[in-house]
Amino acid sequence: MEKINIVIVDDSPFQISILSEVLSENGFNVVGVASSLEETKEVVGRLRPDLVTMDMTMTGTDGIECTKAIHEIDSSIKVIIVSSMMDEEIVRKARKAHVSGYIQKPVDSEEISLLINRIISSEEVFIELEQMYSKMFKESFSDVFNKLTKTVPQFVSENNINIEQSSRGIAIVLGIIGQYSGRMIYDMSFETAKKMSCNILRRVPKNSEEVLNAMGEISNMVAGNACSMINKRNKILGLRVAPPTIFYGESISISKAVLETNFSAITKTEFGEIAINIGFKRGEEEWMSNI
Repeated sequence: MEKINIVIVDDSPFQISILSEVLSENGFNVVGVASSLEETKEVVGRLRPDLVTMDMTMTGTDGIECTKAIHEIDSSIKVIIVSSMMDEEIVRKARKAHVSGYIQKPVDSEEISLLINRIISSEEVFIELEQMYSKMFKESFSDVFNKLTKTVPQFVSENNINIEQSSRGIAIVLGIIGQYSGRMIYDMSFETAKKMSCNILRRVPKNSEEVLNAMGEISNMVAGNACSMINKRNKILGLRVAPPTIFYGESISISKAVLETNFSAITKTEFGEIAINIGFKRGEEEWMSNI
């Protein structure tokens, strides 16, 4: 990736000096600075940087006004707020002004570097995710399954078709958040789930709730381990798993999600078939670096 060109907008020479050093140490090109609305217009119009770091409170203007002026010059220029001020009203105004990120002073070097890279390299990182996520989820599934049951699942009927499906009886849905959002679904019959639970617990489950809880926890481990492996490949992704939601019963339909990349497969196990479906979409990335 080419070096990212950045303009710093702040009316404090002290803050400009600190931020300039932090950004330069992290491999970014600080190509200009500004401390007023007019200077911002002139510097940004002349240099056309990839990104502008924006203080929120400045003499005679503010970060929102300067951001609007930047986007009038070139709407593709990214702006992140770097300010000591952070409250709900300011964040709301920043979002409305199409600010790409918000970070609070004093700036953490790793935090701001990660935020900038997430904003600038969005498409490139999505392509990287698209190329590796199915392998990581399959590897995680096999590893967790083998450790818990001492058996090896077999993946068959792999495809990239995103269609509405009918559940086998238990559908476990986990949301994935981070640089991109996604979802993972594990679907199986109650009989398969019960057999697995017996194997793992080394006893007959007490009731249906214990079976469902066991399947939810297994799914959570698979998704969590997969996301950790993906994050190790590229920490910009910052993927995390939301708690599972379990649907159980007859005539359950699994709707077609609005996803841009999708992977489905059937896993043959000693306990029965388990269908898996994982997908991701582009969209608004995780916006606030420290929330």
